[in-house]
Amino acid sequence: MQSSLSGLFKKRKAPILGIDISSSAVKLLELSRQPTGFRVENYAVEALAQDSVVEKNISNVEAVGEAIRRAVKRSGARAKHAAVGVSGSAAITKVIAMPSSLSDEDLEVQIQLEADQYIPYPLDEVNMDFEVLGPSEKNPNMVDVLLAASRSENIDLRVAALELAGLTAKVVDVEAYAMENAFALLGSQLPDNFNDMTIAVADIGATMTTLNVMHNNQIIYTREQVFGGKQLTEEIQRRYGLTYEEAGMAKRQGGLPDNYIPEVLQPFKEAMIQQVSRSLQFFFSSSHYNSVDYVVLAGGCASVPGVDELLESHLGTPAAIANPFANMSLASRVKAQALSNDAPSLMIACGLAMRSFD
Repeated sequence: MQSSLSGLFKKRKAPILGIDISSSAVKLLELSRQPTGFRVENYAVEALAQDSVVEKNISNVEAVGEAIRRAVKRSGARAKHAAVGVSGSAAITKVIAMPSSLSDEDLEVQIQLEADQYIPYPLDEVNMDFEVLGPSEKNPNMVDVLLAASRSENIDLRVAALELAGLTAKVVDVEAYAMENAFALLGSQLPDNFNDMTIAVADIGATMTTLNVMHNNQIIYTREQVFGGKQLTEEIQRRYGLTYEEAGMAKRQGGLPDNYIPEVLQPFKEAMIQQVSRSLQFFFSSSHYNSVDYVVLAGGCASVPGVDELLESHLGTPAAIANPFANMSLASRVKAQALSNDAPSLMIACGLAMRSFD
């Protein structure tokens, strides 16, 4: 095949580090599989210099590589292999039908021949991979094949950042698939019959908000938009005359004037709810759905106190804060409270780390 999306669909057995490169931080997670389930072996969150990553595109590979190196050191992880993700807007995925009689080798050749029908870029500028999903419902003589592709530049920058930190990229995944993997761990936070429900996962990060709508544990809709916690940081900076770094620290640690909550934080929380509501309206207008059964909040902004209750009251829909580690054991070096605080923002890193155990 032209080139692999760095083993997107290949199965891994050796533990690998899940590394989520977001707009504001590098998030690292290592899991192991125990007889009772997964265990968190190592994790770290390392802040990125401002504008190192802009709307999920790496603009300063050296700064990102250095942040990954610091995260590895801080976590104590010794694994040298990693999985990273590219955003949904940087990836193209398409389910195509192929004759079931084709061998894997013939299938690869056929997809290579037909790929330019589905990918709007020159094939020598993309990385591709595919996975056979199973027999086609429409034709028993065909199989459904998931084709995934991304511009090589998106992948090369992530691979280069890992290499600067002394790591090797074993898997480059699509962030939506990583979120889908981690979603399967949220069962204890959701009703018993959640597999039959339509559940929205709103991942609100520093600069981007991604809405994934799940049904039967699979993503049926994705929408990305520019909105995130950076806007709160910038308002704190403007309102109180702080540097951007000081504002970010104050946002996390407190100590702001009494008017911060009513005049700055509350309006931001209401803006968050409006963004989620607007994304849901786009979903409803583009599908046969007119409601969701549950909303899960993920990303760094999900840690804003009371945002789940505000969302419930506004939408009239039950809401929960994502914690994929609720039923995991922790290695002795992992601090439970710190992990709990960071859990909503570690969904993608968790889904990436789980690629070790496919």
